[in-house]
Amino acid sequence: MESANNGTVDLVGLTRALVDIDSTTGREGAAAAFLSRRLQELGFVVDEQQVDDHRFNVFATPTGEQPTVVFSTHFDCVPPFFASRVEHGRIYGRGSCDAKGILAAQVAAADVLRNEGETRIGMLFVVSEERGSEGAKRANLDPRAGGCRYLINGEPTDRRLGLATRGIQRVVLKATGRAAHSSFPELGESAIDKLIDVLMELRRVDWPADPLLGKTHYSVGLISGGVAPNVVSPMAQAELMFRTVSDAALVMDILRRFEPRVLIEPILEVPPVKMATVDGFDAAVFPYTTDVPFLRKWGQPLLFGPGSIHVAHTSDEFIAIDEQHAAVADYAALARELVARAG
Repeated sequence: MESANNGTVDLVGLTRALVDIDSTTGREGAAAAFLSRRLQELGFVVDEQQVDDHRFNVFATPTGEQPTVVFSTHFDCVPPFFASRVEHGRIYGRGSCDAKGILAAQVAAADVLRNEGETRIGMLFVVSEERGSEGAKRANLDPRAGGCRYLINGEPTDRRLGLATRGIQRVVLKATGRAAHSSFPELGESAIDKLIDVLMELRRVDWPADPLLGKTHYSVGLISGGVAPNVVSPMAQAELMFRTVSDAALVMDILRRFEPRVLIEPILEVPPVKMATVDGFDAAVFPYTTDVPFLRKWGQPLLFGPGSIHVAHTSDEFIAIDEQHAAVADYAALARELVARAG
């Protein structure tokens, strides 16, 4: 089926086929196999980058030669899975926006470029972006990464280039106390009270700021503690997610001030990233985190994609078909410009 962009990819059909495969993180095997097979059917040279016994990334090029510019995104999704449907010019379904509709647009753009004779492009589609980025970490070990000049990463940006994205510092605060019968609280030491006191003080901290990304902010995502309503709590903990704009060490230095009242246990660190842009495209700063920090060997990063992050991960997730078609032309234009820059 001919697309509106002089390619051979059925954009809606490919998107729906991908959405209809349950690839919630950890279950990407079937989607990887489908994608590998489909790209080979389209005539691309495909390599499978094994991530574990059941999952692999998919890397594809027109001829097998070293790419200068690589399109990349992920094909895992958050739960729960729900299949595709088309209504009012939109494709609904889990992953339609984040990021299978983007992936399909990148495939269509690569097809358009190949039909023009451009062979210096590639596609890198990875698993596990939503939890841990194991796919991106595996891809960064590929020897072809060092020969790539530009990486165009796909996430929902409303067809704007990303100027920068925030990082992540995820930590657990753990408080300990001494259990006692609640009728004699003076005999115990409440871990919950200690934790609450620290959490209240965190609200008054002046967190690091950046002229482009703004001020660091955080959310308290999980709290647990205690053993029973009539027992002074011997333990409590809270898990916090910081959206960082600077070196995470600055956040950790502040948090360490609250020790030994609470133990600070770092769980995950992802740095903020500033990215390249191209004239003629709107640009914006995005507060979320992507696989880009784990794909640093693949060249200078750009961030771009159709769809809105505001509907990603929701029960009404969708991508507009017209916007998706426009993104095919956008991706092709970006790649042409970047190949020209590389010389």
